[in-house]
Amino acid sequence: MPTSRISRARRYLVCQPRHFDVHYAINPWMRDDAQVDTALAGRQWQTLIDAYRDHGHEVETVAPVPGLPDMVFAANSALTLAGKVFGSRFHAPQRRPESTEYETWFKAAGYDVYQPESTCEGEGDLVPAGRYILAGTGFRTTREAHAEVQEFFGVPTIGLRLVDPHFYHLDTALFVLGAPGEPEEGRESEEAAEPTLAYYPEAFSSGSREVLRRLFPNAILATRDDAMAFGLNSVSDGRHVFIAPQATGLIDQLTARGYVPVPVDLSEFHKAGGGIKCCTQEIRP
Repeated sequence: MPTSRISRARRYLVCQPRHFDVHYAINPWMRDDAQVDTALAGRQWQTLIDAYRDHGHEVETVAPVPGLPDMVFAANSALTLAGKVFGSRFHAPQRRPESTEYETWFKAAGYDVYQPESTCEGEGDLVPAGRYILAGTGFRTTREAHAEVQEFFGVPTIGLRLVDPHFYHLDTALFVLGAPGEPEEGRESEEAAEPTLAYYPEAFSSGSREVLRRLFPNAILATRDDAMAFGLNSVSDGRHVFIAPQATGLIDQLTARGYVPVPVDLSEFHKAGGGIKCCTQEIRP
């Protein structure tokens, strides 16, 4: 019988896709000739926000800015952990002005914001996982930024190398299930210090796959089909998993483990290489 999972209320920061479009190509998903249905994108985004609120989560918004079509991808703006904010320095020049907009929001909300010296794209490549921060590199965030993250938070930061350009950010290839650092029902607290992961092994170098295998032996392994459907660009509150409905195999695996999938279709955002997690910045107290 699957373990009963416990949800925890989260606080999310999002940005309305008022100006969302595909005006340039900075990853393999983006095409210069892409036709974006902006009205549909707005409805899909609102469905996600409504789903978060319906499940007891707090949602705050940062104002969208004309000329910044990717600002909807709030996860890339920062990593917040233990009330501290590590900002972003984007790889692509088209996205660099987003950092200022998010920094302004965080400062108005009472946070100090650390500005990295190295290229770093927030929760796109930085994933808190129990006692660690998992940190992606290979396409965007640099290894030098990993060192800055560890020094800033004082949390062991584990570098993972991405090798498939379709999974250019860590949050397209991996996400954390459960509430990191909190026990799940029926599990001892020491065991719960390492949460369950779901990831696509072939997105990583051989050495990084071995690191993940050793640290998270009970992880859910996704297929390429589910990863390409943005199934790993998901958000979990410990029980509910907000996930792309196209990732049917992963949905079945999650259900078998006792999680409750909440399918939300963000297919218009896939045209820019983003999904549910990309649109969601978690503010951790």
